[in-house]
Amino acid sequence: MTSWVRERLGAAGAPAMLEGGPSFAYVFGSVLVFLLVFEGLTGIALGMFYSPSTTDAWGSVAYLQDQTTWGWLVRGLHHHGGGAIVVVAGLHLVQTAVAGAYKKPRELVWWLGVLLLVLVVVWAVTGYVLRWDQEGYWANRVELGIAAGGPFGAQIQQVALGGNDHGNLSLTRFYGLHALLFPVLVGALGYLHVKVARRHGTTPVRANRTAPRFPDQAVRDAIACAVALAMLMGVVVAREGVELAAPADPSQSYDARPLWYFRWLFELRELAGSAEKLVALAAPAIVGGFLVALPLLDRGPSRRVRARLPWLGGLAGLLALIGALTMMSFARDANDGELAKRQERARAVAARARELAKTHGVPSSGGQDVWLAAPGARGRKVFADNCRGCHEDVERRAPLITAGHGDRAWMRDFLSDPSGDKFWGRTQLVVSQPLAEAWKDSWLEFLAPELSPMPAMNELDPADMDAVVELMYAQTGATDVDAAKRTAGVKVFGAVCSDCHELAFEVVGQGGPNLVGLGSRAYYFDFVGNPKHPLYMGPDRSFMPRFDAELSIEDRAAVADYLVWLRTATPQDLAALDGP
Repeated sequence: MTSWVRERLGAAGAPAMLEGGPSFAYVFGSVLVFLLVFEGLTGIALGMFYSPSTTDAWGSVAYLQDQTTWGWLVRGLHHHGGGAIVVVAGLHLVQTAVAGAYKKPRELVWWLGVLLLVLVVVWAVTGYVLRWDQEGYWANRVELGIAAGGPFGAQIQQVALGGNDHGNLSLTRFYGLHALLFPVLVGALGYLHVKVARRHGTTPVRANRTAPRFPDQAVRDAIACAVALAMLMGVVVAREGVELAAPADPSQSYDARPLWYFRWLFELRELAGSAEKLVALAAPAIVGGFLVALPLLDRGPSRRVRARLPWLGGLAGLLALIGALTMMSFARDANDGELAKRQERARAVAARARELAKTHGVPSSGGQDVWLAAPGARGRKVFADNCRGCHEDVERRAPLITAGHGDRAWMRDFLSDPSGDKFWGRTQLVVSQPLAEAWKDSWLEFLAPELSPMPAMNELDPADMDAVVELMYAQTGATDVDAAKRTAGVKVFGAVCSDCHELAFEVVGQGGPNLVGLGSRAYYFDFVGNPKHPLYMGPDRSFMPRFDAELSIEDRAAVADYLVWLRTATPQDLAALDGP
């Protein structure tokens, strides 16, 4: 056994001469080492900005992507560099197989190479979830779900997650694997692989020729590394880096897709139907088992291609099947119109999330709450939780509050028809009026509600209507008020409105609310707190509950800000606040 191991490890010291002479066929190993080092350097750069927690991960990646100089380029190089390593490793494997370099005594070199390929692929998986966006999060759930169905699956899932579900411990562990453990493993095994390979020397592509490794082969290696870097840079620039989806949100579904070199397995699962877990576990085992067993199966001394056609044909067949399944997977997605719509929607949501993060920052509560970073967003949420049922839903029973609330058009419409459906039409002020009229002057009059809706002001001529609208609009604190119209509005108000309303601070109106500051932040803040105050609707005319105890001061202020924001908002602005 000792002699077998010693033979596979090779004689100490690297051969001084290169058998077969310099060739571009020997560059793949050097390119792989170069890409791994490059991946490490870009990873270090990314690590300077990354924060592995569920509250900060997405925000730190978004900041790097959209606000750091060349951040998108470094992230793109790191992401696509991982794919480049898989491509070059695959080419290196095929080239090694065709040359017969897995044969005795190079079996250990081959097995180390196969193990390194597996580790690199798993290494990429541990990095995919770190972005903590919808794409990485849901892909990781699928991958762990598959792993959970295999041997020791429950234990693997428990160790990976650090709990029952994805959370801070999950990110910390994946980050530790990606940034600490795998670099050490790949570095150590890569060093051993290169050392043992150098001891055995190259498998010559041409007979009866030897040459020193330096400088001819070194020059070829350098050229190949430069070409690989140029191609990688071209891919990154052409694709504008790498996408970042919306922040991870377990409550929102997402069409998760794995990294491209797992698409063959993804397609195989789709074809397998109910047996998807079995297939997902068996297929990699078959492929990996064939690669590991190849040196043991092909034990003949000859390295000629014709003498090894059955084994090379088996390898070619596996690679062709993997390629076909990969193309089928991409073709399936390309022909799915509904999927395309969902993906377009997901891209729009991601773009909106990134724009909010760039413009307003990410809340300390995490990327999932980035939708609350926009002006009016927090107030919109408080409004949706406490006010929407009465003021926005189909079955509302209070005035409609939506985009444009409090602007000039809204003021004019209200004055023209205050009892209309948009305003007081669904409230007790109007609904109870027929009952009050029917019981008037009868013995039931004492039971009749003492309510009367505001009369319409359609008798005003257009100029006077414009003047009153401008006066009311000026109460909001808007900066585009027409001063002349406002002055005229004061006179009209005194003539037709002052019997019921006041425009003076802390003065109770004669039957109607005090209108000073109507539509301003301070007005909304106080009104939401206690609409039954005599300055506003009064206890007998207001059916809206008080919120000064229900809502915190911060939440009332957020609602007030939201209501002010509505004055200049469009329906599209309002829809954008509702997030994904």
